[in-house]
Amino acid sequence: MEYNPSDHPRASTIFLSKSQTDVGVPSKRVREKRKSLYINHFTHISENKHNPGLVRRKYSSCSTIFLDDSTVSQPNLKYTIKCVALAIYYHIKNREVDGRMVIDIFDEKLHPLTKSEIPPDYEKHDPEQKQIYRFVRTLFSAAQLTAECAIVTLVYLERLLTYAEIDICPVNWKRIVLGAILLASKVWDDQAVWNVDYCQILKDITVEDMNELERQFLELLQFNINVPSSVYAKYYFDLRSMAEANNLSFPLEPLNREKAQKLEAISRLCDDVYKDLRKKAKKRSVSADNLSVVRWCPAIIS
Repeated sequence: MEYNPSDHPRASTIFLSKSQTDVGVPSKRVREKRKSLYINHFTHISENKHNPGLVRRKYSSCSTIFLDDSTVSQPNLKYTIKCVALAIYYHIKNREVDGRMVIDIFDEKLHPLTKSEIPPDYEKHDPEQKQIYRFVRTLFSAAQLTAECAIVTLVYLERLLTYAEIDICPVNWKRIVLGAILLASKVWDDQAVWNVDYCQILKDITVEDMNELERQFLELLQFNINVPSSVYAKYYFDLRSMAEANNLSFPLEPLNREKAQKLEAISRLCDDVYKDLRKKAKKRSVSADNLSVVRWCPAIIS
């Protein structure tokens, strides 16, 4: 039985498998890269006059620890958007050769996002990763969305492709991504963005079009907007694995006193919470002195 990756934590994400077929990275190697991701730091050495573009790998030591500011609960916004854009790029590039049907609501020729004329061979040219990144970044920057929302956007996108049995291609990728962002921003973020707000970002789109896009997106998802924490974490770590395989490393910085104190405070808070939970869950034994014997009262039948 095959599980849906957007619903079950054990199923491998679609974007990771598509990226591996493209770059030829075995899954075992990706897992090894994931384990050592936190100790690898790539930086250009500008001090080296002979090799100004030399790339050097730095490792954590007893005196210096390299950490990035991205965690599963608070990912780095810029690099998360870059990773999501790369995942969408691999979805488009390595889609089914024969091609599946394109649902009308996602067809940009039928529902254009701009008033500019769409080229007749628009569906034959795959978008570059930078183009996808600029589109997603513009929406996230204007709507002030979080990095967590970007990960949920990717979950909804893969859920749509699986449930509706469609492929994302040059003619529908913008509207599919827009619908996923629209839904993720309402479900995940505390301060939801209204559909009219997106109309102010994309000047040529109407509120009616946004409402219809949201409605059909929800119907194709069968109104399943739940994202378990285990699925969210799987997508986060698979994004990091894909980023490492494509030399898109998260920026690492030396651990300073401020970060160390913050990590210590978080650790103490979690430790206190777990201690309270253990105390509540612990079964207390009763001594013989405190035992109370239940006496049976004879029933009186009148």
